[in-house]
Amino acid sequence: MFHWLNLTRGPVGIALAALLALSAGPVGAETQSSSAGTAAGHPDVDMHFRLNPTTVPTESRGPSTADHSRFEELQGPFTGGPDVTRACLSCHNEAGHQVMKTIHWTWEYTNPETGQKLGKKTLVNNFCTNARGNEGMCAQCHAGYGWKDESFDFGNADNIDCLVCHDRTGTYYRMPNSRGNDACAVMFEDKGPIDWPAVAQSVGLPGRENCGSCHFYGGGGDGVKHGDLDSSLIHADRSLDVHMDDKGADFACTVCHVSSEHQLAGSRYQMHARDTGGTGRPGLRRGVATCESCHGDAPHPMDSLRGMKLNGHVDRVACQTCHIPAIARGGVATIVGWDWRTAGRLRNGEGYKEHDYIQGNGEERATYKSIKGDFTYTENSAPEYAWFDGRMRYTTIDTHFDPAAQPIPINSFSGASDDPAARIWPFKRVHTFQPYDKGNNTLVYMHLWGDDEDAYWGNYDFGRAIATGMESNGKPYSGEYGFIQTESWWPITHMVAPAEDALGCGECHAREGRLASLTGFYMPGRGDTPGLDRIGLLALALAALGMAGHVLLRLLAARRRRGS
Repeated sequence: MFHWLNLTRGPVGIALAALLALSAGPVGAETQSSSAGTAAGHPDVDMHFRLNPTTVPTESRGPSTADHSRFEELQGPFTGGPDVTRACLSCHNEAGHQVMKTIHWTWEYTNPETGQKLGKKTLVNNFCTNARGNEGMCAQCHAGYGWKDESFDFGNADNIDCLVCHDRTGTYYRMPNSRGNDACAVMFEDKGPIDWPAVAQSVGLPGRENCGSCHFYGGGGDGVKHGDLDSSLIHADRSLDVHMDDKGADFACTVCHVSSEHQLAGSRYQMHARDTGGTGRPGLRRGVATCESCHGDAPHPMDSLRGMKLNGHVDRVACQTCHIPAIARGGVATIVGWDWRTAGRLRNGEGYKEHDYIQGNGEERATYKSIKGDFTYTENSAPEYAWFDGRMRYTTIDTHFDPAAQPIPINSFSGASDDPAARIWPFKRVHTFQPYDKGNNTLVYMHLWGDDEDAYWGNYDFGRAIATGMESNGKPYSGEYGFIQTESWWPITHMVAPAEDALGCGECHAREGRLASLTGFYMPGRGDTPGLDRIGLLALALAALGMAGHVLLRLLAARRRRGS
């Protein structure tokens, strides 16, 4: 049976990959467009999904207690990833059971408060819309091998991909689990075969590039989804992230996202918006991924009035609000707008791309793709701010909504100024026009990926792609689709700037400051309550006058004692 993972095996694999890359099939193959900043035939650095780049690994966190190159089990030969996994589990005999309980394996999460069934296996997003039904492509970022449809065996530990997290050569990569149309062939060019024994013998603790091979490319490309996660963090400098600085602390992701039995701390489904637990016991981290778990709840020096006043903000303002002054600061742009309504345009019967944006690192980004529509980017821009208590709510495939209430929140959150559990947090917001079921007023599953006549990335037919996606997943569909505006919110917590680059007081305490959109509470300096401001200034003046009077009286008393 043909399987795209077979492309990684031997010289034949190189030849097949080259043929796929050069393919210009008669139906749906995308071509480059000569537009501003690009020329026809320019290599597509943006790709359709992730780049699968060969990277220079980040530094290892100390020597391992074992030299895996000496293990007989890892000498090979291996015919593929599952063979390597069997060798790994022959020693790490509890790891398989542990991994299969994690969200990286199940792609499922049940919110303990609301009972909502979440996770990539279920949710609709406002980027590529849905992983469900498109696992042949999307499950490249599943921690397993071969998930292409409902027949995948989640109980077979041989299907676990150990290498995606533990490869330290920088040469390991993933391929789709099933074949797609010609429109997506170009993204797999120039990939040579994997040297399975060499990779298996070079495993170690995960580096940033391991986690980033998926999380930096979420949503369909480098930096697309998260405004604070992209490939610039693989080799960050101090100005980009003070924790991940290559020449400084050089944190791996797992320094903060601590793990126990392969369960990693930190989840965007249910977050700690305000951590009152503080630091752990000496020498031990708490099992949470929060600033307070390392820095405590009074992180600023108490030897000055400024430090004391800054610590007075901690219960109301998230650390990230001041210490992440801008998103997408590493030269990689992030998407803030996506319009599926324009997808499907063809030139001479073929899809095409336009590159009208040059990001900070000098690379071009596609502003239009026939398979996805139009994109709007931003970089080095201020986040949006809102009160957040850590509770996220999601619009699922089963949620009915009123189209008149658009933009429909793909995810939303709670929090208010009078909620003691909430703090002011920074967010990236994304606006998208995407398909929905006009008859049932629900979101839809689209069949995007596949080497068949119903896949949108090949036929450019929304009607067929939606009908197939809904039917194959057992969801009701009225047969009539339209487009609706949605929005999603992404809490910002990476790309932490050095202390000297944190926001100054005047960035927020000003009439048109960063928090101008937040109302309903008093904040000095922004001019919306001049009476209170005047009372506050008067109180400060009286306090200063009182202190000066007290000092003067002390001086007079001391002089009188000396005179007597």
